[in-house]
Amino acid sequence: MSLALTKVAWDHPPTAVGYRRLVVRRAGWVLSLGGPPLIAFACIDVIPHAGTGFALIAMLAAPLLPWVAIAYCRRHRVAAILQAYPWREWPCLHPPRATGSPATVAIPFREDFTATFRIIPFPVALAELDNAHPDRIWFAGDPRFGGVVSPVGGHYPVRVVPHTPRREECGGEGFELALRVGLVRRSGKGTRT
Repeated sequence: MSLALTKVAWDHPPTAVGYRRLVVRRAGWVLSLGGPPLIAFACIDVIPHAGTGFALIAMLAAPLLPWVAIAYCRRHRVAAILQAYPWREWPCLHPPRATGSPATVAIPFREDFTATFRIIPFPVALAELDNAHPDRIWFAGDPRFGGVVSPVGGHYPVRVVPHTPRREECGGEGFELALRVGLVRRSGKGTRT
């Protein structure tokens, strides 16, 4: 088992800085997808053909805007996890997908239990992000329900959920904390956002 690096992950200064960058990144996503349709809508009566421009921009932005809005709103869950769980360093694998995208990370928590997590909301190549140890990862959370991972150093926190959704036994050690920070529902099913 890995030793805890701090009492909670939030106590590690690069983690708080990394979280602020996460908030700015997600706000940028929302503004880049929500701003152009709003500007085009405001110009409908002022600029000729602005209505057509609005329709085109809205059609392009509409499929992704709900996802980035949800990701922006769910940033509080990342903060809650970082403020409740310590960073622990673990060995990891970054199994490639058929498309080559870095969507999952596998962490062997015990010899008989390796958890595979999906990086949400959008895949990130954690092994390539300012990472001197691509075979190690920092994890804060509950291995049953997911949590937050970062390259060694805690500077790029990213939410992860179990790759295969499953319902766990309600109660037991750590269940109440996982419920409080939003890793699991009362039914025992892990949250997916």
